[in-house]
Amino acid sequence: MYYIVTGAAGFIGSRLVAALNSRGVSEIIAVDNLAHADKFRNLAGCEIADYLDQSEFLSGIEKLDGAVEAVLHQGACSDTTETDGRYVMENNYGYSKRLLEWCQEEEIPLIYASSAAVYGASAEFREEPRCEKPLNIYGYSKLLFDQHVRRILPETASQIAGLRYFNVYGPNEWHKADKRHYRTNTTSVAYQAFQQFRAEGRVKLFAGSGGYGDGEQRRDFVHVDDAVAVNLWMLERRDVSGIFNCGSGRAQAFNDVAAAVINTLRGTRASPQELAEQKLIQYIPFPAQLQGKYQSYTQADLSALRAAGLPGAFMGVEEGVAAYVKELMKE
Repeated sequence: MYYIVTGAAGFIGSRLVAALNSRGVSEIIAVDNLAHADKFRNLAGCEIADYLDQSEFLSGIEKLDGAVEAVLHQGACSDTTETDGRYVMENNYGYSKRLLEWCQEEEIPLIYASSAAVYGASAEFREEPRCEKPLNIYGYSKLLFDQHVRRILPETASQIAGLRYFNVYGPNEWHKADKRHYRTNTTSVAYQAFQQFRAEGRVKLFAGSGGYGDGEQRRDFVHVDDAVAVNLWMLERRDVSGIFNCGSGRAQAFNDVAAAVINTLRGTRASPQELAEQKLIQYIPFPAQLQGKYQSYTQADLSALRAAGLPGAFMGVEEGVAAYVKELMKE
């Protein structure tokens, strides 16, 4: 029986494939769009049974009837600045709906990537409609599919679990910096800080905005391997369905991320204030085009995930970013 991973050559998808391999699973069908050919590198060290292009996968999916164990649906247009709404809706909503219908017909689990972007400007981050206020078409496309899942959940034949990823960082995200395929650099703050410090000897963060001081905007940063672990935990619990936040449960300042990057590279333990005084962290004006479209604060409420039985703690920025920087240094 096959496991299907969509977005398999991407950031989270490729880490999922590697994690399945580490569990002895190699009967994996990897689905992606390699128009950005260099992404193959994320899969080069993995073992898969087959590769299918995103555009061909759904049209021939009936050939896989009775041969699939579960689907891990990570594929999407994840560029939050994309302005072609039809493209975003087709990739994130229409495609997901058709895949879900097939999974229900086959009575196999669908674990899919949602996003904390559904919360937008909300000050609360619980899986409740009153907290959902997307600021862009990406967030809306994810919310619309979540709403569809909510409507059909009472009558479903098999597991459906949506994971609302918060700010994920870690290995295999490098391709999101390529502006030939993304309107903006969509890599994590940790990755951008690493590249900036290596190139310029400093990290640039936004000056104060949204009631927060310089670099003190706060997000819930979650290491990709923690996000992958939640996916695999869901796979083992076919009775758990619903929509769940997937974050660390802690809001940490951009200053903390920058400090973790710089201190790991320099072998120091300086505070963000000390690094700013040394001009190793510098603050730039908040972009006018992001006014009213920027989440200055996010923090996943993990109550639903914990109630479902997920054990253990997530890595904080200090541990997770340091581990990530060490990986980047090896490369």
